[in-house]
Amino acid sequence: MKPVWIVDDDKSIRWVLEKTLSREKIPFQSFSSATEALARLDAGGEAPQILVSDIRMPGQSGLELLQLFKERFPAIPVIIMTAYSDLESAVSAFQGGAFEYLPKPFDVDQALELIRRAIGESLHQTGAPNEVELTPEILGQAPAMQEVFRAIGRLSQSSATVLITGESGSGKELVARAVHRHSPRADKPFIAINTAAIPRDLLESELFGHERGAFTGAAAQRQGRFEQAEGGTLFLDEIGDMPAELQTRLLRVLSDGHYYRVGGHSPLKTKVRIIAATHQDLEARVSQGLFREDLFHRLNVIRVRLPSLRERREDIPILARHFLQKSAQDLGVEGKRFSDAALKHLCALDFSGNVRQLENLCHWLTVMAPGQLVELADLPPELREALPAVGAHDWENALAQEVDRLLSGDPGQVHAKLTHAFERVLINRALAHTGGRRIEAALALGIGRNTITRKIQELGLDGANTIEDREGSMQR
Repeated sequence: MKPVWIVDDDKSIRWVLEKTLSREKIPFQSFSSATEALARLDAGGEAPQILVSDIRMPGQSGLELLQLFKERFPAIPVIIMTAYSDLESAVSAFQGGAFEYLPKPFDVDQALELIRRAIGESLHQTGAPNEVELTPEILGQAPAMQEVFRAIGRLSQSSATVLITGESGSGKELVARAVHRHSPRADKPFIAINTAAIPRDLLESELFGHERGAFTGAAAQRQGRFEQAEGGTLFLDEIGDMPAELQTRLLRVLSDGHYYRVGGHSPLKTKVRIIAATHQDLEARVSQGLFREDLFHRLNVIRVRLPSLRERREDIPILARHFLQKSAQDLGVEGKRFSDAALKHLCALDFSGNVRQLENLCHWLTVMAPGQLVELADLPPELREALPAVGAHDWENALAQEVDRLLSGDPGQVHAKLTHAFERVLINRALAHTGGRRIEAALALGIGRNTITRKIQELGLDGANTIEDREGSMQR
């Protein structure tokens, strides 16, 4: 490994970092100024593995050194240090391409961890291949998604009305677009409208259009979504929230293919394929009188159920990698990649927001994660600290996930915390199983009576719930 370069005019800072790196057997070279470091390069010296530089020094500043390094060695991570912890310095450092920003005074262990991460980043600069252009329109390898793909294939030569159900954020509009794209109507318009996002007073005009003078503000004739989608596909998202009066008008269109503009007197004929979607239980809304039963049956010709992300966990890695690359492409930056530990943690989480939440997370990480390798510690706190959603029979994986979480957040106390938690659950369940009888609980666990008594006291368990304690108190 190449040495770590330390550039700082403060001798004491150089000394601390030198001692720290020496203790960890990490090679290094120190320079008192940016000029001295650049002179080494100009003299034919080898570029470092990473650069750790102060931001304010006599002569050339750390930001100027950062700029020169990014021009000559764009793959080398640069850590910027400063005793002036202000917003301008931080923004300037990151805009210049710094790997991370380290304010002084810093914790030595924190600095060491940051240097190790930068070294790891430097050793893996090959990065993930940019596969965005080769990515299919819908990603999924899980069996549940294969069923969706089969349904799209069968619908490709049909004009039947489709009802897509699934939780919010699961990708219902993507499926609708795929059905349209693979149908004979692919060369015609695909028009999407969220029926829950438009005020009920305007929804009728949005769907069917209006005539001039139909209402206040209607200064000209306007086409509705049905006219705009003529010959193609009209996607009605969140159909379960459609007002009752609009349900009646939609039912008529589905029944005979005719409708009227608002304020119009001449019927218009439509040849539009309807694809509706909802995250709600339409059968329940029908039983509650909130959705017309006849409209439900008109829409429910062919139903496609889109699985939630927790039902297709095996797709999380491929989706996460795709979204990281897509975010990088959108922002014009180099694509990042997940570490094995971070990806394993994500695969165990219960994404309530489904694919949309995962996509937003990847966009956040593209902006906020310091290095190209996204570690578990880089995840937002609410996800980093979330307990893995695993099955009852997958307790070893659950334990592994919890170990990873604790190691990233509270190192040094992991063994004690997990041991106490394990023993507490073990003894409590054994006592519950035996009705509070300590001797029987000890025999069931394969430990001695004295051991279980000591553990009950050490762990602060409620010993009064045991048979022995109750009998002892009665004798007293």
